[in-house]
Amino acid sequence: MTVGTESVDFLHEADPYRRELTAHCYRMLGSVHDAEDLVQETYLRAWKAYDKFENRSSLRTWLYRIATNVCLTALDGRERRPLPAGLGNPDSDPSDPLTEQNEVPWLEPFPDSGDPASIVAAKENVRLALIAALQHLPPRQRAVLILRDVLKWRAAEVAEALGTTTAAVNSVLQRARAQLDQVAPSADEVTEPAEAGQRELLAKYVAAFETKNVPEIVALFTKDAVFDMPPFAAWYRGRENIGRHLRDSCPVGPGEMRLIPVSANGQPGFGTYWMRDGVAKPFNLVVLTLSKDGITHSTSFFDTTLFEKFGLPLELTDETAFVGDGHDLGAVGRAQLGHRA
Repeated sequence: MTVGTESVDFLHEADPYRRELTAHCYRMLGSVHDAEDLVQETYLRAWKAYDKFENRSSLRTWLYRIATNVCLTALDGRERRPLPAGLGNPDSDPSDPLTEQNEVPWLEPFPDSGDPASIVAAKENVRLALIAALQHLPPRQRAVLILRDVLKWRAAEVAEALGTTTAAVNSVLQRARAQLDQVAPSADEVTEPAEAGQRELLAKYVAAFETKNVPEIVALFTKDAVFDMPPFAAWYRGRENIGRHLRDSCPVGPGEMRLIPVSANGQPGFGTYWMRDGVAKPFNLVVLTLSKDGITHSTSFFDTTLFEKFGLPLELTDETAFVGDGHDLGAVGRAQLGHRA
């Protein structure tokens, strides 16, 4: 198959936008798997129409326009992607049996790039709480709010992209902002610990989980912390309930857990592994929300297909360098735990 000059030009010009378009589709869909598929669809449509691209807007704007409409089509008739704590059900009793609900399209985490500067710059726009809140908006409201408030497009640009009027865009945006204010924390309410405090907290988290020291684990959480773990619909509030769940229901024993740091949604997290017979297999992927007082929210995603998306190995052995050794963690992991490269 011969690739024409025009196709080569398109790939050369368009490929640098792939990562940010994936983040855009993720904000719309709440799924990293779906986002990657829809970016592929976006590039296919753009490639087929590239000869009609007249440079009336930038290539980046044109690609975002296609991606947004691809997402809106994909969202037609789909259910929103929640977290267990966002289903509207009361918090659970740790003594109740756990039941998986695999039929629910749960929210997924999004892997940050390996560049710490990019993580800091984008973190407010991909926080797990914000993505969960966006799921409460109808798709068109979601698109308008993202294009206006995240990408900072002018109302006229949004109107052209969505085939509507500027007045309609402004009206939709007003309703979207009002609804989002009811379900999402404002930036002022997110007070993270200083870098040194975060490193210390995460180091204690690793040590406590690898030894399964439940009192030390729960001491790292705030009084009203939330703990959820899709695809299980149960979720727990408060140190006592979190501790009871870890003590009575978590099957991983002392010395059997291994953790590798990740950065997801601009937040710290870990790929956790269950070590048995000298081999550790993926157990869950945890994303933490931190405050100056401790961990306020922990979400454990039991979809182990996410490990590949985060560049995590699918198996660890006794010979593998783990977190405590400070090796093979990547720049983000070392930064989280205070190791030097």
